[in-house]
Amino acid sequence: MQAILKLDLAGQPRGWLSLHEAISAYARGDVVYGIGDVLPPVFGGVQRLSGERSRIDLQPIIALQGRIVQGFTPPLCNRTLFRRDDHRCLYCGTQYGRSDLTRDHVLPVSRGGRDRWENVVAACKRCNWQKDNKTPEEAGMPLLAVPFRPNTYEWHYLAKDRILADQMQYLSQQFKAPRDWAH
Repeated sequence: MQAILKLDLAGQPRGWLSLHEAISAYARGDVVYGIGDVLPPVFGGVQRLSGERSRIDLQPIIALQGRIVQGFTPPLCNRTLFRRDDHRCLYCGTQYGRSDLTRDHVLPVSRGGRDRWENVVAACKRCNWQKDNKTPEEAGMPLLAVPFRPNTYEWHYLAKDRILADQMQYLSQQFKAPRDWAH
């Protein structure tokens, strides 16, 4: 089922809506504007008196009424972390399936490191075990990329498996830098 990108009035991504949630927003009159090519229509029931069938035309990106919230802290979870790192161990460079990767703290938590985007990378089980409770420098295992915190546009891309071209174009215009994983 296709997801609809939800924006606030300022155009900031605020989540993904199911088709049902988007239809409800259109029916309530909460959609302020839409962006992108109109999706195939969604048909409803037939009106008993007129015999007309209801129809809603959706766009892949919609802005909803409501207040504008400043700031966004992208939640950290392994799924989006592994997508950020292109499912690669950032120590050996090998690509793995999700079940073969672990979250590694560059500065171990036991040594004051925090569980935040800038201190975690995807690591294969072997490299994570080998690095143990050391920094990459102490373990002689230099990082292949610098861990970073994705902005709201990047995070919304990482959080979804299937994105329509209009949604990708909208989100990628605000990426901090060209991203290998955004093709």
